[in-house]
Amino acid sequence: MPDMSESLFENNAENTKSAENAENKNDLPSLRIVLVEPLYQGNVGSVCRIMKNFGFLELYLVNPCALEGEARAMSSHAIDVLKNAKICETIEEAVAGCDVVIGTTGMRAQKGCDHIRTPALTPGVLREKMEEFHPETKFALLFGREDIGFTNEEMSFCSMIATVPSSHIYPVMNLSHAVGIMVYELSGARLTGKYKTTDFKEFEAMCAHFGEVLEDMEFDPFKQEKMALMMKRIFARAELTPCEAKTLRGIFRNIQYHAKKSKGEDVSKYRREIENQFENETGEFDEEFNLEFDVDFVKE
Repeated sequence: MPDMSESLFENNAENTKSAENAENKNDLPSLRIVLVEPLYQGNVGSVCRIMKNFGFLELYLVNPCALEGEARAMSSHAIDVLKNAKICETIEEAVAGCDVVIGTTGMRAQKGCDHIRTPALTPGVLREKMEEFHPETKFALLFGREDIGFTNEEMSFCSMIATVPSSHIYPVMNLSHAVGIMVYELSGARLTGKYKTTDFKEFEAMCAHFGEVLEDMEFDPFKQEKMALMMKRIFARAELTPCEAKTLRGIFRNIQYHAKKSKGEDVSKYRREIENQFENETGEFDEEFNLEFDVDFVKE
């Protein structure tokens, strides 16, 4: 498997320069299309073509099928998108450097409390949501396998979920058609948010931290996973800034501290983490954050 930094085919400097110039000339959101284990090279080629039709040029492929003549033929004049596609072994690699990860699904939740695939945003609602983000926000839009889509675990990895409403008679769309509808709608998004949100790596760390809090609180073990995922979806819709995410993690540590202390367990770890988190860049202790939560917490 080629390294993530390698292109699918030999790099073409002219194509790359052309792609960069095209991106600079329009006001499109920064959107990376990620196809997870696509089965048919014709679909991949068609995706390249529809992406370029609407000005999107960044394609990542996770463990794709062989891409040969049919992929080239179907890409037509979007061969540069195909040539510059990046090959990855995992979804985590494919979304590295992105701020928001959006998964798509053709499977509709049967009830509102389906915590894995809800809330699923329509393309129009997703566009409106994206417009609330800072213009420098980097999005990854993921599409699953043609036969089985995404696993529940892969869906849970995404911070937001999107779906294309279709007839119940045959709700699952062809891969390239689904990509086409999404990129058509999202090409009209103009990001106007004033504040940069926390990146996906930090967002994932914060959500994992919340899961630890549930465990330390001895929250019902049968409901922990569901609760953690529901809160992840809520956090994603909140568009947290780095400072807000940091503040939430300070609250999480406070909860962990008191939960452990109430059980007579060692809390020195949490004391050190709080002190380390709230030190500013000069190495001085930042009272502004700490005193918001519990004056006696660190000082006792």
